[in-house]
Amino acid sequence: MLDRATSAHIERQLQQLARLETDYDELLRASTGEEPELVGRTALSAVVQSFYQGVEGIFQTIAKRVDGSMPSSADWHRRLLQQMAAGTDGRPEVISLDVLERLEPFLGFRHLARHTYPFLLDWARMRDLVREIAPLHTLLRRDLEKFIKTMGE
Repeated sequence: MLDRATSAHIERQLQQLARLETDYDELLRASTGEEPELVGRTALSAVVQSFYQGVEGIFQTIAKRVDGSMPSSADWHRRLLQQMAAGTDGRPEVISLDVLERLEPFLGFRHLARHTYPFLLDWARMRDLVREIAPLHTLLRRDLEKFIKTMGE
């Protein structure tokens, strides 16, 4: 069973992800054309990282409050993502395998972007992630709403 506080927290985080997409809509749409200048690429890098950090924050909440455990190894980010795609005795899977596979490049980019200069980031790779934010957000919301509904029954 999912308590109201956890359900409300997940919903608030989903609203924040929607706001991220809305607030940066102009920048996200502009990126479908030519490669942006450095400042635009740097801003888009921050949006991609923020999107994944928001998703990961939801997963951390579920891991702590529902599963009662968070991975603690050096690769905890990847293990947390995998944990959300696997059901447990206490809950169904949080995300589908499709969403897991779509999130994996965001995880990799987040790590890379945090450990390098923005001007060294590969635009083609970042562009694909920027274009994926909106459709992935829709799928993620679908999976999380299904999870909340199932856990509330």
